[in-house]
Amino acid sequence: MILHSELEDRILWHKMRHREIIVGGNVKLKIYGTLHCTSGKRMKRENRVFFRSEDDAITYGYRPCAHCMRHTYQKWKNGLI
Repeated sequence: MILHSELEDRILWHKMRHREIIVGGNVKLKIYGTLHCTSGKRMKRENRVFFRSEDDAITYGYRPCAHCMRHTYQKWKNGLI
């Protein structure tokens, strides 16, 4: 888990371009989603975290976003994840 508040913008862009960061999440809500999610783009920088994979996000106890990851969210909601 990488805190957004601890990253400089140029380092963040480098990690995104090289696919070192795959999904982002909200610390307070424990939700993760794609980097292009409109809900994720609205959150405060201090609440945003990044993960190397969806498995990392799940390991930290985050659930999928219902907006940008509907299929995965439905699996989570039905207890399949």
